[in-house]
Amino acid sequence: MSSVEDLIYDWNVEEGHFLPGAPIGFDDETLRDGLQSPSVKDPSLDEKIALLHLMSELGIDTADLGLPGAGGRPREEILVLAKEIADQGLKTQANVACRTVVSDIEPVVEISQKAGIPIEVCAFIGSSAIRQYAEGWELDTLLGHTRKALEFCRDHDLPVMYVTEDTSRAHPETIRALFSLAIDLGAGRLCVCDTVGHSTPSGARAVVRFVRGIVEESGAEVGIDWHGHRDRGMDLANCLAAIEGGATRIHGTALGIGERAGNTPMDLLLVNCRLLGWIDNDLTKLPEYVARASEAVGVPIPDNYPVLGRDAFETGTGVHASAVIKAMKKGRTELADLVYSGVPAGMVGREQNIRVGPMSGKSNVVFCLERLGQPADEERVRRVLERAKASKALLSDEEILEAAAGD
Repeated sequence: MSSVEDLIYDWNVEEGHFLPGAPIGFDDETLRDGLQSPSVKDPSLDEKIALLHLMSELGIDTADLGLPGAGGRPREEILVLAKEIADQGLKTQANVACRTVVSDIEPVVEISQKAGIPIEVCAFIGSSAIRQYAEGWELDTLLGHTRKALEFCRDHDLPVMYVTEDTSRAHPETIRALFSLAIDLGAGRLCVCDTVGHSTPSGARAVVRFVRGIVEESGAEVGIDWHGHRDRGMDLANCLAAIEGGATRIHGTALGIGERAGNTPMDLLLVNCRLLGWIDNDLTKLPEYVARASEAVGVPIPDNYPVLGRDAFETGTGVHASAVIKAMKKGRTELADLVYSGVPAGMVGREQNIRVGPMSGKSNVVFCLERLGQPADEERVRRVLERAKASKALLSDEEILEAAAGD
């Protein structure tokens, strides 16, 4: 019996199969950057807590809980979420976004003490020349803010990820100056940002490699993050390229929600890293994660959304369905899962689904009738197929039963 691996020639590894030199981590920005989308609603606190638990079950390393500098309800909810992580022993750890301004970071000291867990400060500042010009900043201004903010973090034992917004459009000497200072001041991680989705995969790989060189020259043990947006639709490809360049933690949001066109979809990022053999996370909770997120923020899941949309593992096309059915009849689920799918449905807790519609053949009808516990005699099959050919959409199970009965 041939293995599935023997039956699929993988051109993706024709030029070599890259394996990361360090474990890949994930930072979930759904509850912070994701909520900057113009189309979302702010989830209730209970919905945020439910999402945190799902992040933990999916093996997501960290979650951005919000902007404590905003004060009021956002700050109160950050404390509740941080306590939930501590009290429930969630695997997903907490971080928060702060401008490189001491007044933004000060509340984190109190929140961390009350929650009883360390909270990583994601201290961000613009780095590109276009941003500096628009803001009226000089490099010395950026360095001054960075020094004050990171010295405060160091003095209060707050772990730091130093974030340069718009890194993918910043001059190399600016990147070097900012990141070198952050390393000197004890930042544990550096975040390379493609804030406006400017990068191509080659650009993402190049800028991360440049930053990795700065880290290696320093001799410090500092992690590198990649935070990408999808303005040009290159978000996932850029994430994979950034990992090849040396990034060890990647950011994303559920369903790719976020400002403008959104962020990298965390769900699809996990799927692709699993398929590449870079992680072994259990992804069977992904459908619940995206469903919960969709309901919480009020953004519907498109039917044709990859892997997790309603149509992802569903076919009513005769030739395609016939191949899947034949594979099923061989008694090999893994074969049926891949004969007409680039992603095994079982990996995300789903299964292949055969339907009947205007492009279906006899095998579709026989399969569906048997699934519904109905005899698949010639007359019943004929009636269902006749109904399907006259339909403009796939038939529901009720419509299949009606047609089979001659109703």
